[in-house]
Amino acid sequence: MQNSKIKYFLLLIIIFFIALGISLNGRGNSKRQTEQVKQINGISYVKIAGKTLKVDLALTPESQEQGLSGRKELKENEGMLFIFNQADKYSFWMKDMNFALDIIWISEDFKVVYIKKNALPESYPESFVPNQKAKYVLEVSASFGDINNLKEGDRVEFLSS
Repeated sequence: MQNSKIKYFLLLIIIFFIALGISLNGRGNSKRQTEQVKQINGISYVKIAGKTLKVDLALTPESQEQGLSGRKELKENEGMLFIFNQADKYSFWMKDMNFALDIIWISEDFKVVYIKKNALPESYPESFVPNQKAKYVLEVSASFGDINNLKEGDRVEFLSS
C-alpha cells in the first residue's frame, strides 16, 4: 500500500513538472512572437542585390490580397514586402495591376528562392508560384532583377527606418 502511494506521488510530481515546462515554453514562444511582431512592424527598407528599397508592408490577408493592385506606379527604389506567418508556396497574380513587376520569393533564412521577372498585367488570371517554399515575397518594378543581376540564392536584409 505504501509503495503505491509513493508511485502515485511521483507520478503527480512528474505531471506537474511536464505541465510547468509546457507553460514556460509557451511564455517563451509568446515573448518571441511579440519581439518578431515588433521587428516586422519596424521594417521600412529591404536591401537586395546591393540596392536598398523603401517598402510598404502587406501583413494581413486583406492587404496581401490587395497588394499593389490599383496603384498607378511604383518607383524603381520602392517595393511591397509580403510577410506570411509560415513558409509555403504562395501564388501571386496580376489582378487589377497597372504596371509590370518582378516578383521575388524569399525563404525564412533570407535567401531568394524564386524570381518571376516581368509579370505583366495582361497575364491575369495566370498565377505565378515558386518551386520552393518562401515566407516573404517582394514585389518590385519590372526589370529590377535584370538591371541588378539578381539571382536565386542572393541574400536579402530587412532594415528599420
